Order: sequence, then C-alpha cells, then structure tokens
Amino acid sequence: MNWPRALLTDSGGFQMVSLLHLADITEKGVTFQSPVDGKPMLLTPEESIQIQNRIGADIIMALDDVVKTTITGPRIEEAMYRTLRWIDRCIAAHKRPHEQNLFGIVQGGLDPVLRDICVRGLVKHNLPGYAIGGLAGGEDKDSFWRVVAQCTAALPEHKPRYVMGVGYPLDIVVCSALGADMYDCVYPTRTARFGTALVPEGVLKLKHKAMADDMRPVDPTCDCMVCKKYTRAYIHCLVTKDAMGSQLLSYHNLYYMMKLSRNLHSSIVEGQFPEFVCQFLQKMFPEGDVPEWVCNAMEVAGIDISSCCAPFSSLPSEVEDTEVAEIDTSSCCAPFSSLPVK
Repeated sequence: MNWPRALLTDSGGFQMVSLLHLADITEKGVTFQSPVDGKPMLLTPEESIQIQNRIGADIIMALDDVVKTTITGPRIEEAMYRTLRWIDRCIAAHKRPHEQNLFGIVQGGLDPVLRDICVRGLVKHNLPGYAIGGLAGGEDKDSFWRVVAQCTAALPEHKPRYVMGVGYPLDIVVCSALGADMYDCVYPTRTARFGTALVPEGVLKLKHKAMADDMRPVDPTCDCMVCKKYTRAYIHCLVTKDAMGSQLLSYHNLYYMMKLSRNLHSSIVEGQFPEFVCQFLQKMFPEGDVPEWVCNAMEVAGIDISSCCAPFSSLPSEVEDTEVAEIDTSSCCAPFSSLPVK
C-alpha cells in the first residue's frame, strides 16, 4: 500500500449487522453465506485475529457480537456476554502483541447495566485501547450521547477511547467533549456520492437547482484543491451526470474532516477546547437553535455553551416556565431531572 502512517483494521464483526440476512451467529463464530456463490464461510475470533496479524495494522480490533441498538430483549445481553468470551479467544490468538495493539469493544446496546458489565470485563485485561461499539445504528441522539458518556467515564483515561461508526462532524465534537479520542465513518465519502459537501454551516447539497448558477467555491473558507479550482455550478453539473463530481466532493469532505480533527486536537492541546466548541456551534447554528441533546451532553461534559444558544426570551412560551439547572447555560439546557444521575 505504501502507506507510511498509522493503520487500523476491523475484525469483521460489523458484517453481523450489515449482512445479517446472510449470517448465522453461534458461539464458534459467524458463518456467512457468500454473496458471490452462496457457499458458507466461517469467521471465528481466532481467524479474525490471524488475518489482522498477517495484514500487520498498528491497531487491530477484537471480533465482537454486534447487534443493532434498536433491537431489544435477551439478544442484547447474549451478544454482550459473547463479546466478553470472545475477547479471551482473541487475546490468546494474538501472536504480535508487541507490534500490534488489540482493542476490545464495549457492547451492551442502550442498557447501562450491560454496558457497565462489558466495560469492567474488558478493562481487567489491560488492553492497549478500547472501543465503544454498537452505536450509530438508528438509536435516538439522547440515548447515543448517554452511552458514550457512560463508557468514556468508566474506561481508563490514559488509554485511547474509540467510538466506532461515528460520524457526523457534530457527533465527533460532542463525543470528544465527553472524552472520546478516535472515530471512523464512511459518511464523508458516502454523502459525497449523493452530491453533498460538508461545510462549517452543516451540509451543502450540490444537486440542488440553486447551485446551477452559483459561481462561488463549495466553501469560501476552505483551502482544499477543489475549493480553490472549482465552482459550485461546475460541481453541480458533474454530480448530476459524472462520477468525477463525487470524487471531487469526496476529496473536499475528507479535507474538511481532517481540518476539523486537526483544529479539535490543537484546541485540546492548547487548552482552548471550550472556545472551539462554541465557535463550531455558532457556525452550525447561527440562530442559536442548538439541539437539546447537544446542550445536555455539553452540560455533563462541563462546557458552557450559553454564548452560542438562543436567548431565553426567544424560546416558545411553554419552555420559559421550565425549571432548569442552576448553571450558566441559559436556555439551551434540559431540566436537571433529564440528566444522568452521577
């Protein structure tokens, strides 16, 4: 590959969700039906680790039993305990522990008790890092951030904490405030294939008719090759007819995410993260209509975002009578009763 930077490989566990109609999950492993010829293929924890050992990535992931967060019932508990049993097999199969860092994955759905059991079961192995799995699968945002907050608070501070499958720029900023360090997601390139660009204000849909005569760059504040050389009108023409449009937007979107990550990291190192968060939210929500789940998460994270939220008088009358926590976060925060008990 000639890639001189860090490399991470996943275990194949996500295919239990994405290819569920072709998979049979047992204690031994996962049997996939080949989408090519229909033949069964068994992936065990041992085989997953062996493949990743051969590839040689810097970070490798344990095979876990993944279920959608929208599923309820005993399957969630079954998957969590199987994930803990499989981590033992992954550790035993790992032949390059001094060269490759094996991360365990916290499962447990939206159940805080199961998540806590899984965290404790993984942490006792003293792994190089830990991932929070099973999210970004259709759950509501309030449940999403609470699971992240619970897991980051319980996982070791001196080890990397990786939220898998995330994500959207807003999600990354919120999860970082809650203590997460790493992310992965297909979103920047997938949304580019649909003609959508990531910009500080949110998203810009280049397929929209209004873009046909817009001679501005995709993002006037961006220094990427696409924004320097091409107009919205030109890319609009491409994304409706030619694959090159998706490629140009993919380039821009990846540049945007790299810049966001770089600025986020720098703000933490320089002790300016709260200011970074407020600037980010002010650009994305210039009217001060920051989502309630973001406000709740930021209060738990201890970050005052009152300066980028709408004034109290601008809220609907039914909100004005709501009792809020006695902390300077103005109208952007939910009642204290809606926050997790510490």
